[in-house]
Amino acid sequence: MTQDKSFSSRRHHLKQWGQLSTLSLLGSMGAAPSVAQVQSTAWPQKAIHIIVPNPAGGSADLLPRLISEALSLKVSQPVVVENRPGAAGNIAAEWFSNVEPDGYTLFAAPPPSLSINVSLYPKINYDPSKFVPITILATVSNALLVHPSISASTVQELIAFSKANPDKLAYASQGNGSTSHLTAELFKQKTGAPMVHVPYKGDAPAIADLLAGHVQIMFGNIAAASSHLKTGKLKLLAVTSAKRLSGYPSVPCINETIPGFISVTWFGVVAPPKTPMALAQKISKTMADILKTPEMMKKYAEVGAEVVANTPEELGQWMKEDTERWRAVIKTGNVTID
Repeated sequence: MTQDKSFSSRRHHLKQWGQLSTLSLLGSMGAAPSVAQVQSTAWPQKAIHIIVPNPAGGSADLLPRLISEALSLKVSQPVVVENRPGAAGNIAAEWFSNVEPDGYTLFAAPPPSLSINVSLYPKINYDPSKFVPITILATVSNALLVHPSISASTVQELIAFSKANPDKLAYASQGNGSTSHLTAELFKQKTGAPMVHVPYKGDAPAIADLLAGHVQIMFGNIAAASSHLKTGKLKLLAVTSAKRLSGYPSVPCINETIPGFISVTWFGVVAPPKTPMALAQKISKTMADILKTPEMMKKYAEVGAEVVANTPEELGQWMKEDTERWRAVIKTGNVTID
C-alpha cells in the first residue's frame, strides 16, 4: 500500500513537471523572433549582389553602380553589380525569380522587365507582380527630340506639321517595346499625329540616325542627347516628366499641352518573391538613407537622374499603375516585339 502511494506521488510530480516544461517550451517559442525578424536584424552578413538586366554602360547600369559603392561603405559588406542582359530583361528576371529570398540578391531594372514585358510578350516565365518591392532609385525624363530640318518649335506646331505632312515624319526608338517606342505610341494615340516607327538597338544608333536626318523625331533620354542640344544639332521641344526639369527650366512639359501625358524612365529595385516584408523594409530604408544624401543626389543629377527613394508600398503601387498604363498603350496600338 505504501509503495502504491509512493508511486502515485511520483507520477503526480512527473505530470506537473511535464506540464510546466510544456508551458515553458511554448512560452519560449512564443517569445522567439520570427524568421523575418531574424533576417531583418541580421542583414547583411555577407556580400550583396545586384542584378542588372542590361549591358554595362547607360543609365540602367550606372545608377545601381553609383549606389552600390555607397551601400558597401554603409553596411561594411561587398556589393557586386552583375550584368545579365538579354531578351529585354526577361532572361535576368526569370533567373532572379527563383533565387533565395534572403536579401543578398537584388534586381535593379528599368520598366521593361518590371512593368512592360508582361503585356508585350505572349509569354514570359516569371511574374513581376510577385517580386517584392524595395525602392525606386531615380527617374530620368524622356525628351521630345527633333531634327533641325523640321520647322516646328513647339508641341502644338509639331502636331500640326505631322497632320499636314503625314508621310514626312519618322520617329526613332531604342527598339520595339522600349520606353521610347511606347512614349511615341502614346503621343500618337493622344494627338492623332501620323508618324512611322523606325526601331534601333539602343540609344546610340537611334540618335546617330536622328543627327543625320534619316529620322526626324525621337522620344529619347535627355542625358544622352545633352551634348547635341548644346551645339544645336538637335532641338528639344518638350520633356515628358510631370514637372519641368531644373536643368531645363524654360523647356515645357508635354502635359502642359496634352493633359495627363507623363512618361519617365524609372529604375526600380526589387527582391525575389517571398522575401519577408520586414527585410524588404530594412533594405529600402538603408538605400533611401543613402539616396537622400546631398552627395548622392548630386551624383544622380549629374547624369540627368532625379532621386526618388520611395517605400516598398509606394513602389508596389507605382509598378501596378505603370503596368496598367503601358498595357493600355500596347493593346490600343497593337504593339508587338517583331
